[in-house]
Amino acid sequence: MALFQVPGWSVPAAPVSEHATHSRKRKRGPAKDEDKVSSAELKSAALNIEKLMKSLEAGDDAAARSPKTQNKKHKGETPRAGDRSMDSRQKVSQSTVERKGKEKKGVERREKRKGVSSGAVASREQDKDDLGSPPKRKHKKGTHVEPQSEKQTLQPAPRARSASPEEKGKTRLTVLQAGMKQSLDGARFRWINELLYKSDSTHAHQMMRENHNVFEEYHTGFRRQVLAWPTNPVAHYAAELARYPPRTVIADLGCGDAALARELLPKGLTVLSFDLVSDDTYVIEADTCVRIPLPGSEGVEGEDPTAGVGHVVDVAVCALSLMGTNWPQCVREAWRVLKLDGELKIAEVASRFTDIDAFVKLICATGFRLESKDTRNTHFTLFEFKKITRRAKSDKELVQLMSRGDILKPCEYKRR
Repeated sequence: MALFQVPGWSVPAAPVSEHATHSRKRKRGPAKDEDKVSSAELKSAALNIEKLMKSLEAGDDAAARSPKTQNKKHKGETPRAGDRSMDSRQKVSQSTVERKGKEKKGVERREKRKGVSSGAVASREQDKDDLGSPPKRKHKKGTHVEPQSEKQTLQPAPRARSASPEEKGKTRLTVLQAGMKQSLDGARFRWINELLYKSDSTHAHQMMRENHNVFEEYHTGFRRQVLAWPTNPVAHYAAELARYPPRTVIADLGCGDAALARELLPKGLTVLSFDLVSDDTYVIEADTCVRIPLPGSEGVEGEDPTAGVGHVVDVAVCALSLMGTNWPQCVREAWRVLKLDGELKIAEVASRFTDIDAFVKLICATGFRLESKDTRNTHFTLFEFKKITRRAKSDKELVQLMSRGDILKPCEYKRR
């Protein structure tokens, strides 16, 4: 019978053999003796197990003798079976890091040869780290390159010039503190000023000897006070005496900070400055109401009118210096040291005068003649006297004359 019946074409059917289909299964061999096979296999398995155990024991002994295993034992950790694989991975990572470090050093050396600074190399490496590169290993001693910014930070700052005490005081004080300090300084000046006017010169001299700061505080306040005056008598006398001939000898009695000497010495005039405290440069320490350290005599009682002998001073200046209750003694000393026809210039605060004529009369009784008087200034009154001969006075007459210091009132400030 045909498999397909197609008109004009047919395929004859062939008989299918039963053996044509092949099984994919393996055919078992002939049966063996099961007891013999099992005993042989057991022996070989036992030998393999013994070999495996020996090899494991040998590996454990080697691991126990290695330093890593000993360190783990010291730390209280028990070695694990996978430690050998961990060690191998650590060695691989360490070699990788060392290789990268060598590559980095090579890059730095090449960059240095090209003229690139180590700071630029470090900055590029830092950028790589910021983008996610693994952390850099520390360089060995002598090979570590610091960024330039760190070098600049570690450089010592330049040493600043030490400021003077006055500059420190100015820089540390705020505007409010400076105002308060100025007020306190003004109050201190007024207190010292009033004390000097109401006590005799001996007491004032002793006070300033014991505390030199009193002298400095007074004249600091005085200089500040001068700024509020319309004119300064010292500046007036400096301008006037500058027209005197060279080698004129001027005695500045109660000179303060020796402003006259500083102004007139460069112009060829001789200025001798006296005050209660010396500055070791211009000022000679002296109580001008007791004794001026200059030559000169007053004459002998009972003789004819005289001007004395041994005088060296041409001009004596008392610019706001007739202080203390014994101020007439300073006028007496001025007469003693002045040459005949020598000049005595006095400038005093206008408010001190209760009777200008009484003041002029007292000065003339000491041995002077009034040459001029200027009361135009609202703050000060200026006098100019000339030394004349006089009859020598007895001690009683001198004591009575010198005790009239109350003709001038002390300078007093309003209480605040």
